[in-house]
Amino acid sequence: MNIFETLAFYFENQFVWNAVIVGVLIAFCSSLLGVTLVLKRFSFIGDGLSHVAFGAIAIASVLKLTNNMPLVLVVTVLCAVLLLRTGQNTKIKGDAAVAMISVGALAIGYLLMNVFSASSNISGDVCSTLFGSTSILTLTETDVWMSAILALIVLAAFIFFYNKIFAVTFDESFSKTTGTHVELYNLLIAVIIALVIVFAMNLVGSLLISALVIFPALSAMRVFKSFKSVTICSVVISVVCSLSGILISILAGTPVGSTIVAVDIVVFFAFFLAGKIGGRS
Repeated sequence: MNIFETLAFYFENQFVWNAVIVGVLIAFCSSLLGVTLVLKRFSFIGDGLSHVAFGAIAIASVLKLTNNMPLVLVVTVLCAVLLLRTGQNTKIKGDAAVAMISVGALAIGYLLMNVFSASSNISGDVCSTLFGSTSILTLTETDVWMSAILALIVLAAFIFFYNKIFAVTFDESFSKTTGTHVELYNLLIAVIIALVIVFAMNLVGSLLISALVIFPALSAMRVFKSFKSVTICSVVISVVCSLSGILISILAGTPVGSTIVAVDIVVFFAFFLAGKIGGRS
């Protein structure tokens, strides 16, 4: 059986389509605002919030909630707001604030999963949560619809507030002088990223989500310079890498999240070399 016959065989199953659709939508959402996060040096927020989401999942497990999504969503969004406020308005600035919250959430989450273990396979549960499930059977049609709704929200917010996001990204001081509510748009960006992280955890795991945000943006920046071009290229790279990673994981039997990130890394180096050859990096 050749590669195409193998893929055709797998794509007869609905769960494979679910994984592909969710993967593409999550990649689209994470990369759309990835350029803004990298340029604003907010990429650390994705990493910090992913640790927070892990801690929230541990709490949901202790409470024996059948659906942990509402709790994880609320906790992650609240921490996104807290990180933004803490980083701007107190003596605990940016990187220190995210380090405190992310490391604390990760440690407490792991502690809770050990003390109040609901499963005999604690290490398996932790690895699945941190690095993504080794099986794409976990994604359901509900995940597909929720990812589609999230993608529409992110796309609508980006298009509607494009000029404001562009201004806030490159010059916050000037934006403030022109009457733009900088804090509001920073908050909007942080909340959207929190939503993306929660929905992406089933696909790539909490520790690998930041790669979906950072690598496509950095790859696009190696070749293109304008904000619009970099954003479009970043989205294309992210979607292609996500789709390729899922297909490779199906054929090779590798973990989906890790495979997607590995493809992202390869593409980054390819764009890095292209930028060097073209004299843009």
